[in-house]
Amino acid sequence: MEFVYLIFLPMVVALIIPLLFKKLNGVHTGWFVLFVPLVLFVYYVGFIRSIRDGGHAVSELQWIPSLGISFVSYLDGLSLLFTLLITGIGALVVLYSIFYLDKSREKLNHFYVYLLLFMSAMLGVVQSDNMISLYLFWELTSISSFLLIGYWNTRDRSRFGALKSMMITVFGGLMMLGGFVLLGIMGDTFSIRELIASSASFIGHEYFTLALILILLGAFTKSAQFPFYIWLPDAMEAPTPVSAYLHSATMVKAGLYLVARFTPIFAVSEVWIWLVTGIGLLTLFWGSFFAVKQTDLKAILAFSTVSQLGLIMSLLGAGAIAFHSDDALFRFATFAAIFHLINHATFKGSLFMIAGIVDHETGTRDIRKLGGLMSIMPVSFTVAFIGSMSMAGLPPFNGFLSKEMFLQSMLALRHFELFNFATWGMLFPVVAWIASVFTFIYSFYFVFKTFGGKGKKKPLPNTPHEAPFGMLISPVILASLVVGIFFIPNVIGKYFVKPAVMAIQPELYSHPSDVAVHVAAWHGFASPELWMTIAIVGVGAILYLTLAKWQKLYDIQPSYLSLNALYDATMLFGEKGMNQLSRFYMTGLIRTYLLYMFAFIIALTTATLFIKEAFVVDMDSFSALNAYGLMTAVILIIAVCMVVLAKTRLAAIIALGAVGYSVALFFVIFKAPDLALTQLVIETVSVALFLLAFKHLPALRNHGQTNRNKVANLIIAAGVGVTVALVALSAHSQKLLPSISHYYKETVATEAGGGNIVNVILVDYRGFDTLFEIAVLAIAGIGVLGMIRLRLARKERADENK
Repeated sequence: MEFVYLIFLPMVVALIIPLLFKKLNGVHTGWFVLFVPLVLFVYYVGFIRSIRDGGHAVSELQWIPSLGISFVSYLDGLSLLFTLLITGIGALVVLYSIFYLDKSREKLNHFYVYLLLFMSAMLGVVQSDNMISLYLFWELTSISSFLLIGYWNTRDRSRFGALKSMMITVFGGLMMLGGFVLLGIMGDTFSIRELIASSASFIGHEYFTLALILILLGAFTKSAQFPFYIWLPDAMEAPTPVSAYLHSATMVKAGLYLVARFTPIFAVSEVWIWLVTGIGLLTLFWGSFFAVKQTDLKAILAFSTVSQLGLIMSLLGAGAIAFHSDDALFRFATFAAIFHLINHATFKGSLFMIAGIVDHETGTRDIRKLGGLMSIMPVSFTVAFIGSMSMAGLPPFNGFLSKEMFLQSMLALRHFELFNFATWGMLFPVVAWIASVFTFIYSFYFVFKTFGGKGKKKPLPNTPHEAPFGMLISPVILASLVVGIFFIPNVIGKYFVKPAVMAIQPELYSHPSDVAVHVAAWHGFASPELWMTIAIVGVGAILYLTLAKWQKLYDIQPSYLSLNALYDATMLFGEKGMNQLSRFYMTGLIRTYLLYMFAFIIALTTATLFIKEAFVVDMDSFSALNAYGLMTAVILIIAVCMVVLAKTRLAAIIALGAVGYSVALFFVIFKAPDLALTQLVIETVSVALFLLAFKHLPALRNHGQTNRNKVANLIIAAGVGVTVALVALSAHSQKLLPSISHYYKETVATEAGGGNIVNVILVDYRGFDTLFEIAVLAIAGIGVLGMIRLRLARKERADENK
């Protein structure tokens, strides 16, 4: 089966939903949608065995083969892992949304259309081997996430968050496209597999570093790395199922996927290693530090996502060092990155769902108003506790295993000799440890400030109670995976992590057995990461218990000194600047717009002609101009002047007709009777139409035209005339290919069965062109008819009022 078509399955179902919505008779739309990710998940599970040993599968759908662009679905260990996360967690999110979203109050047809579009886009991103199709799906994720984040479009914050996410991620996407184009130029292909195979041939290319930076901009903006993370907290205005999906398995992971996929190409560069590792660690620290400041449950989780994404990004950077060093610890870093990516998807998905449950059942997400929910919502508390402890990196939860691996990888950076890591690498484990302390704090802060202690005296908007069973199914499944993975980490490593590592580092491994990583919870008392963890717990516990005393330190920072304030100022300045600029050229006068367009055409065309030395006049093949031609030319010039200088509408119409008939005479003189006949017919019809509408034509007035305007019009008109003449002369004098007119002459009668060559060209050879011209005229006619009817209706109402 050509599984490339499955990428579009959610998109096809999305088209059906609006038609099906009204016929479901009160049944929640989600039950119909649920089968899509379930079917896809079950289907892709079938690839695990074949891809586990380093295999891959390819399916192709041709798109623009002449440009080397096609939809190529490439499944290896990395893309299959992401595909399973997208579809598996997607199914749990849809199930959760069935019970979370009220079918009587929400526009579910809109919600599920957006969600399925987003699912298709993400599948396309992680499976595309062609960079152009990858970019297409990449931007589709930005558009569909914009719709999802702004789903509650009547809320100002929802619209603001949606716009903010789109502005930042689309900017990164455009930068990434530039990097893709440069890579395509360097490698003479848009295939990622072919680029990886031939990367050694263009590593030293002058575009290499620029392409690297542009692609990283795309990855950093999508995965909310510093300083682009600011869109992610504002995206919390989306419904909780959307937040759970975006943060655990999809959009924010796309940037991580991009870095992992292009690591085999760029890992040789010092710039890549420093940027990916350094920005990742900075993001980890920044996100964990500011998560403790937040008071909204989803905001806490948003900043925690920022920090966790930074952690995975730094591990991918450290893993790239394996291309320069034989030290197994650096290969181990890539394994840790993929392992934590899976772990993060499980505990973060469950935590977002619990945040939604708390909001759903209590009516608030403000952590200052919550507390004492442990006994009221025991199942929700248990899931929140499991997810938070995993996020904090404590046993017996899967986050502990990958956090230990992270600390071990950061410690290894001290021993890397190249690229000044031996000097600056000492800072990496320090920053990692400090960030881990704050990770511990915000994890405890989230769960115990919400569920622990005593309830607040002020009543909550809703009387709190445990969520319905259906809403708990998805978070309970994810929490079970959090615990289960801790006890079977090497099963996950064998079937999912090792094949993905092989895809990221194909030059280093030929078989999964070469990825010699055995995950264990205990490495003995001599392991430094154990003592780092003990210190994290000790210091983190002290800081958490004294949180009330030092949390006010966050208030010292003025609001205007922040990246959000910078974004707001930039947008405001840009809006004002664009308004002023648009007022300058958007005058509302068609003649002004025509001046701008014609001036641009003149400048661009003439500059191209002379810069490229394309203006050449060869008069050898010119037809001789006889007395009749000269006389017709004089008549034509006089007629044009009369059109411009006419004082009455009738004189202008007569002069315009003289211009058309003069052109027809030229066709006769130069022995083109078919063209002459066509021109005469068109000119006659045009003059007749003008005369029929004579009464309704506007009077010939200056319409505010000054002498200065008339001079400008004269210059532009003369410039257009000269430019067109230059292009015609140049095109006639530099024919690179034989004229197609000979083909028309030979086939107009035998192939098309016509006698008038012009009519045959218009109807047969250029049939679609003529068809579209007719369609345009028909649309214009419908518009005119609508305006006439509107005017008549207004006149009738005015008469009735009298």
